[in-house]
Amino acid sequence: MEITEVKVFPIQEEKLKAFVSIVFDHCFMVNDIKIIQGRDGLFISMPSRKKKSGEFKDIAHPLNNETRRMIEDQVLGEYERVLGERGERMPMVASLAGSGEPRTSPSGAVERPAPPERTLEEVEDFHLRDSFWTVT
Repeated sequence: MEITEVKVFPIQEEKLKAFVSIVFDHCFMVNDIKIIQGRDGLFISMPSRKKKSGEFKDIAHPLNNETRRMIEDQVLGEYERVLGERGERMPMVASLAGSGEPRTSPSGAVERPAPPERTLEEVEDFHLRDSFWTVT
């Protein structure tokens, strides 16, 4: 399994730094991954749904740390690339083990212009429209 596309949509909020969509093997998309600024640094949050009890439950997530690390490395690497194009610096990245040690992600992404700055509402609207891609 390979991540073949990563789209990062940075936003200007205190803790929520970006929404992300990823595509696996050119044929399976996962939307609404979030990049969050935690107290120990950046981490990714998988798509989730709020239950009646008020607790959040992931609706899509990796089943092991190796897969989570692979997804996190590529997502944060693309986020770092997008910020670099804007002349911004990426905050510290939380380690998967939660040690608080910074971990930088390799970026091997294709060069593209940085997306324009969007409001949270514009990003949510784009994700809704983008989640219904035409199957070819």
